[in-house]
Amino acid sequence: MNLIIGSHVSYKTDTSLLGSVEEALSYKANTFMFYTGAPQNTNRSSINLNKVQEAKKLMLDNNIDINNVIVHAPYIVNLANPNNFDFSVSFLKQEVKRCYDLGINKLVLHPGSAVNVSVEEAINNIIKGLNLILDNNYNVKILLETMAGKGNEIGRSFEQLNSIIKEVKHQDKIGVCLDTCHINDAGYDISNFDLILDKFDQIIGLDKLMCIHLNDSKNDINSHKDRHENIGFGTLGFDNLIKIIYNKKVENIPKILETPYIDYENNKRVFPPYLFEIKMIREKKFNPNLITDIINYYK
Repeated sequence: MNLIIGSHVSYKTDTSLLGSVEEALSYKANTFMFYTGAPQNTNRSSINLNKVQEAKKLMLDNNIDINNVIVHAPYIVNLANPNNFDFSVSFLKQEVKRCYDLGINKLVLHPGSAVNVSVEEAINNIIKGLNLILDNNYNVKILLETMAGKGNEIGRSFEQLNSIIKEVKHQDKIGVCLDTCHINDAGYDISNFDLILDKFDQIIGLDKLMCIHLNDSKNDINSHKDRHENIGFGTLGFDNLIKIIYNKKVENIPKILETPYIDYENNKRVFPPYLFEIKMIREKKFNPNLITDIINYYK
C-alpha cells in the first residue's frame, strides 16, 4: 500500500518552505502540513522564492509529492461571522495566492462558528465567502475540515458540510479534510470506518475527501470537546486508527498527524512525537513506551 503519512511542521520566515521539508524528513515523513505564519494570527511575511525552489528540489530528491502537501489556514479566520466577513474573505484570498506561490494546491479551513447569527445564516455566509475566494485563476482547493461541534462550530456533520459544498460554484476547488478526533467527538463511531466512509460517500461524495487529520482523542464519542491525544493513547485506540490509515478506500489520501507535543520537566521543554508515531504506524505496532522513548531521544 502507498502510505502517504506526515505531520504538522513549522514554517519559519528565514528558512521558509525549505525548513518545513527538512523537518518533515527528520520525522521520516513523505508529506507534511504547515501554516504559512502563526496559526493564532494573520500576520504573514513575504515568501522567499529561492527557498521555495530549494524546497521543491529537496522534495523531489526524497520522493515527497508536492501535491500531497497541505497548508492550514489560521484558526481565527471565521467566514461565518458577519462582523469580520470582509476581513476573512480578504485574508483567505491572500492565503490562496500564497499557496499558489508556494506550489501547494490544498488549503485546509475550519468552516467557521456562528457568532450572533443562526446556523442557517452562518452557513450562507460561508457559502458566500467561499464563492468570492475561489473565483480566481489559481489551482488551489479549499478543504473544509470536519469539526467536533464545540460551541457554535459549523461542520459538525457531513450533512452540514454538504449544505455548504453543494452551493460552491467552483466544484473543482472544494473538498473535505476529515479529522479522526473531531468526527469521534462529533458523534461518529470510528470503530467501523467503512460505514463512516459509506455515509460520507452518500452525503458528500468520496471524491471530495482529500486529506485526513490523524488524531486520537482525549474524550469519549459525542463529547463535542476537540482535544487531541497521541496515537493509541486516547479513546479511539491504536487498532482503530491503523484500520483507518490502511483502509484501501483512502489509500491515496495524505494523512497528517496533529497529535500533542510531549511535555518534559513541567513543560520547560516540549518534544515532537511524529518520528515515533510514524514509526509505529509504518510497523503497525503500538509502542506503550512512546512518551519515554521520545523524551530519551530528544532531551
